[in-house]
Amino acid sequence: MAERIDEAKPIRVGITQGDMNGIGFEVILKTLADARVYEDQAVVLYASPKVAAYHKKALDLNTVNIVTVASAQDAMVGRIVLVNCVDDDVKVELGQSTEMAGRAAFQSLDKAVSDLKAGLIDVLVTAPINKQNIQSEQFHFPGHTEFLEKAGGDGRSALMIMASEQLRIAVATGHVPLQRVSESLDVAGLVKIIRNFNQALQVDFGIRKPRLAVLGLNPHAGDHGVIGTEDDDVVAVAIKKAQDNHVCCFGPMSADGFFGSGDYKRFDAVLAMYHDQGLIPFKTLCMDRGVNVTAGLPFVRTSPAHGTAYALAGKNEASEASFREAYYMACDIFRNRQLHLQLSKNPLRRQNVIQSGELDELTVDVE
Repeated sequence: MAERIDEAKPIRVGITQGDMNGIGFEVILKTLADARVYEDQAVVLYASPKVAAYHKKALDLNTVNIVTVASAQDAMVGRIVLVNCVDDDVKVELGQSTEMAGRAAFQSLDKAVSDLKAGLIDVLVTAPINKQNIQSEQFHFPGHTEFLEKAGGDGRSALMIMASEQLRIAVATGHVPLQRVSESLDVAGLVKIIRNFNQALQVDFGIRKPRLAVLGLNPHAGDHGVIGTEDDDVVAVAIKKAQDNHVCCFGPMSADGFFGSGDYKRFDAVLAMYHDQGLIPFKTLCMDRGVNVTAGLPFVRTSPAHGTAYALAGKNEASEASFREAYYMACDIFRNRQLHLQLSKNPLRRQNVIQSGELDELTVDVE
């Protein structure tokens, strides 16, 4: 009998505390204050119980029931459990960037990734970190994406995708200083990124034949060499090679006109050449509900589109909408990956099952 998809199986959602002095705990607690969010999942919070209690009291969210456990193996469906993985002497200093907050953020992330690799949780949702105070001998990366690629990528390349219902944007060069962007782009690397993005759209977002727009690097996409040659020599060549590999991609597009005219609405996703080229329009249009997705790795990781927002910390003014969307999107991507795995599994077996009449309407092996 062909295998079935078990949609009823609960997803184990791991959540890291991020920087305890920012709004991370606030958006986590506000999201989990509605028990309907996780009624079919098991939530594992990697944090300090002392810090969790501090923020619950400060936000008057004492109705959020969190049970401290020894291991993620003790996770329960419809419940929030907390794995204590942070130093006991930790101290909250709202709105301040401290070495202690950076160390605690890393301890939370490190334990969560360890459990993720061990199969104790299914997906990871990360609260914002401060990229400066988290730096140490153990964490010497520009951000979550690069750390996760190194820690659990198994040699795969991570791709940062900013996603919402309105827009999906990936960034070819990630967290790279602007002066190094041009030298970071080459035809082979860009073809790989385009193909990886296309695959993520198909597998993680369930888009069967994505239409992908590729932005140019220079103003006006170089104006055919008048303003730089990279768009003709690298970007256009990479697009043609990707098209030859059956990727439905178009460009290079002049970024200002592309967004100013609303042409982005005609595509399923956009590949930007550098960080701000993609994230400025994304955050302008989708900041409140935007999600940062780490694609291309063996596991699912999402995060809200915003940062630590120290200026809002402790004021009970932060919106949890982006974190809530990150939570939902992590679960959706996990299910989409499971579905894709089932549908693409052993095509010869699938054909034999169809020919033998072994199918019934509940199996996934149908057209």
